[in-house]
Amino acid sequence: MNSVGEACTELKREYDQCFNRWFAEHFLKGDRSGDPCTETFRKYQRCVQKAIKEKDIPIDGVEFMGPNKDKPES
Repeated sequence: MNSVGEACTELKREYDQCFNRWFAEHFLKGDRSGDPCTETFRKYQRCVQKAIKEKDIPIDGVEFMGPNKDKPES
């Protein structure tokens, strides 16, 4: 799946590959120490935020999750 911004698609692929590798090789085996993909995610997030602004996509009231953000209460 491509990203919302064409310029962000490669960053999305890099993050997806990093996360999937970390998830399979570490997290599922019980190693929950750190996420080596955080910086890649942040680069991708900045790119997406820029694309959203450039495309004038309304995001009022939308909350974003990411590394080091608290999960919403359920």
